[in-house]
This record gives sequence, structure tokens and C-alpha cells, in this order.
Amino acid sequence: MFEKFKGISKGALIRGGLLVLALLNSALQLAGYDVLPFTEEDVETVITVVFNFIAMGAAYWKNNSLTKEAKQADEEMKAKKAKKKALKKAQKGRR
Repeated sequence: MFEKFKGISKGALIRGGLLVLALLNSALQLAGYDVLPFTEEDVETVITVVFNFIAMGAAYWKNNSLTKEAKQADEEMKAKKAKKKALKKAQKGRR
């Protein structure tokens, strides 16, 4: 059954599904049913909360080196990673 959807990306399927839901919601509203009983304030609050969680996650996902010692440790780590990468590249060249 799902073989016909094999070449379609997940994003396209999600967008199509959301479009169908939006059209269904609009049709039901025209018929007098209140399927999604959200006020504009509810939607605004949810968007604000989601945005805040995304911002919080992005802020703490990255290494926030604020002190002089932390910045120095970052530089040492970068140097070690560069040395390790150069060694791997040299080993591949010998093969």
C-alpha cells in the first residue's frame, strides 16, 4: 500500500498531511463544528513557549566558554583535534 509513497520525501508527506488537516478543519468550521477550539492567545502562548525552549536548548547545546581558562581549554582542544586529524590524514596517505 505504501509503495507508491516510496519516492516522496518525509517533508512533502508531512506538508501534505497538514494541508489535508487544515482543509478538513476549514470544512468542519463551515459546517458549524469547532474542531480546534483554540483562541489566538492560546496559539500565541504555545508559540512563545516552544520558541523559548528552542532558544534555551540552542544556548546550552553549544559550549559556552566564558572564562579565560575555558577559552584556553577550547584552544587546546582545537589544537589536539587538528593534530589528530593530521595524523589520520598522514596514515591514509601511506596506504
